[in-house]
Amino acid sequence: MSTPTKAVEMTELERLLTEDAMASYPKVADTVKGTVVSVGRNEIRIDIAGVAVGIVRGPEIDPNLHLTVGDEIEATVIDLDNEFGELELSFKGADRKKSWDKLKELVTSGVIVPVKVLEANKGGLIVRLEGVAGFLPVSQLSPENYPRVTGGEKLKILEKLKSLVGTNLDVKVIDANEESEKLIVSEKVVWEGKQESVISKYKIGSIIEGDVTAVTDFGAFVRFDANLEGLVHISEIAWQRIDHPRDVLKLGDHVRAEIINIEGSKIFLSMKKLVEDPWRRVGDRFKVGQNVTGRVLKINPFGLFVELDPDIHGLAHISELSSKPVKDVNEIARVGDEFEFRVVSVDPENHRLGLSLRKAKEETTKA
Repeated sequence: MSTPTKAVEMTELERLLTEDAMASYPKVADTVKGTVVSVGRNEIRIDIAGVAVGIVRGPEIDPNLHLTVGDEIEATVIDLDNEFGELELSFKGADRKKSWDKLKELVTSGVIVPVKVLEANKGGLIVRLEGVAGFLPVSQLSPENYPRVTGGEKLKILEKLKSLVGTNLDVKVIDANEESEKLIVSEKVVWEGKQESVISKYKIGSIIEGDVTAVTDFGAFVRFDANLEGLVHISEIAWQRIDHPRDVLKLGDHVRAEIINIEGSKIFLSMKKLVEDPWRRVGDRFKVGQNVTGRVLKINPFGLFVELDPDIHGLAHISELSSKPVKDVNEIARVGDEFEFRVVSVDPENHRLGLSLRKAKEETTKA
């Protein structure tokens, strides 16, 4: 007699389970959460918490989304049973509106949020935030990630940007326009905020010590006090004329410098201010009419740059190279050649010293 009772109990259990399943099963227009299980060229399948499998395809795929297997995502149900017996889903719906509302709030609040770098192009990085693809322009990267490439070669810049793909960056949302579907984020703004919070303890004239983090055509960047970074312009590296910062500095060099200007989060440094200006006493060592020996450092169409000693360099203008007209300076000298020159002008204030090869030769001829 016990068997029918058990059968009735099982039937009742099955009914309850069925009712529970039906109650939790999505309905048309519901917003469902799920995990991406496959990504095809024109379709994306999503597991809805083990209850059902849904598919998003064709025009229902948001072109701004960059999804991979394992990503969690929300979608709107538009059909309960397609030809595959799956839910038909769409990324275009109430959830899309909700994402843009959150992004607009982030613009207003200025909250720092993490984003994952999906792709890189010559202009910057493609990231994803709240399910929306956004853009991080090169100009909005922090100094640490900014592609400082000598000569600005586009391919090398792109290579450096590609090295960031797959990484997570802390950013702030600086523009979120739903109508134009434009989302712009900035890592630089986050860096500037951190920089300004520490920079207040420094002032113009402060001496710092740090390591060279980058060498560019226009100068070198020096990191000090944890995350602070300043620029030593090429004109502030040394008193003597240099062609490129790499002639004096390299990555990792430990240097001392003086803060000469602070503009917001930007710090400008000078290395040469910590060394006595050799031009202050140049008048004691070099006199107009004096003959000196110098080595050719560089050849320009307008003359020769000449090293008299490691600190003092002079210029022998093309008009002072020969008693005859000179068409090509390279016919007169080569880099490394040593000649005797006549000092024709001394200007300590402007760090200039004029030389004449012609007059030195004329004196030798007369002798």
